[in-house]
Amino acid sequence: MAEALVERLADWGVDTIFGLPGDGINGIMEGLRRHQDRIRFVLVQHEEAAAFMATGYAKATGRLGVCLATSGPGGIHLLNGLYDAKLDHAPVLAITGMQETSVLGTGYQQEVNLIGLYADVAAYNQLLVNPAQTDQLVGNAVRTAITRRDVTHLTGCAVSACPLP
Repeated sequence: MAEALVERLADWGVDTIFGLPGDGINGIMEGLRRHQDRIRFVLVQHEEAAAFMATGYAKATGRLGVCLATSGPGGIHLLNGLYDAKLDHAPVLAITGMQETSVLGTGYQQEVNLIGLYADVAAYNQLLVNPAQTDQLVGNAVRTAITRRDVTHLTGCAVSACPLP
């Protein structure tokens, strides 16, 4: 699923993603490695920097900025930069990882309700858990970010390549 997500982003013209690897996004990191000829991954020292860099990219180019973080605290750290994007009307897509669905609600390692957390900052905020959703949800997120010049967010199993229940 993560591979399809990367391919769909490339099809939408995304050429750069800013982020920091982590367990919750191993699937997308592998997808980015396989498609490094289409999308450049810019490694940052901290997730907050990824969001600010994606925001700066969007402001400077007028194109969609994309940032990537793992689940839990990684996703939380994106918020400062995303609020900057929201307040300055910069189109930014945040992509975060998530624990596998079988352990949600159990207090598993770094479990944070990122959908709830992103409700205020993101104009489009969706959980991606089924491969069939990928094309539609990525398209909705990209279109919303660009047309509304706002922040959008995708999280879930398609990002982290976790198994479905």
